[in-house]
Formats: sequence, structure tokens, C-alpha cells
Amino acid sequence: MATFIVVIHLTACVALIAIVLLQTGKGAEMGAAFGGASQTLFGGSGGGSFMSKLTTGAAIVFMITCLLLSFMHRPGFHNRSVMTGIPAAEQPQAKPQEPPQPAAPEARPVQPEAQSPAPQAPAPAKNVPGQ
Repeated sequence: MATFIVVIHLTACVALIAIVLLQTGKGAEMGAAFGGASQTLFGGSGGGSFMSKLTTGAAIVFMITCLLLSFMHRPGFHNRSVMTGIPAAEQPQAKPQEPPQPAAPEARPVQPEAQSPAPQAPAPAKNVPGQ
């Protein structure tokens, strides 16, 4: 049904363009009044009425098909998804992402700084009995 309406819509669109391009402007009658030949397709006076009616009819068909197409393609009209019938892609189940852990500092052996030995005070003299 939608394809049929689209075909009618496109036909009305092309017909409307052609009909408007076939019409002559309002100033064409003035050229005929001063001796120029009339350039209308259907004669001097008979073409205006027929062409205006044809333009009106094509415009009405164009507007009706526009409304029908917009009504048919609104969400929920067919109660189905546009993705119906398309196989789902096999995707592995994604694990929930854990927050990133801060990078651990490199494990380097701790080396004590080279320290010079502290000066030691002389040991106090011990009183040993018997010396």
C-alpha cells in the first residue's frame, strides 16, 4: 500500500513541476496585444483555465499523498520495529568495568643510604678489681 502511495506521490510531484513550467507568466498577454503571437499551449484564452485547474488538481493530490505518507510512517502505526527480521549480531557479554586501579610503584630494593659511622666517644674506664 505504501509503495502504491509513493508512486502516486512521485507522479503528482513530476506532473506538478511540468504543469507549472508549461504555464506562461502574467505578462505574456501584453506581448500579444502589441502584435506578438500568443505563446500559450492551448490558444489565446482557453489555456489559462485548463492549466489552472490541472495545477490545482495536481497540488491537491500531492498534498493528500504527503499527509498519507506522513501518517503511515509515524512511530507506532504498525506497532513493529524497523529492525524486525534482522538477525542480532553475536556479541560477547561485556563484563562490568571496574574502576581503574592506581599503578603500583615499581618494586625496587630499598638500599640504605651510605652513612659514615658516627664518631664514638671513648668507652669509660672500668674499674676492675685486681688490677
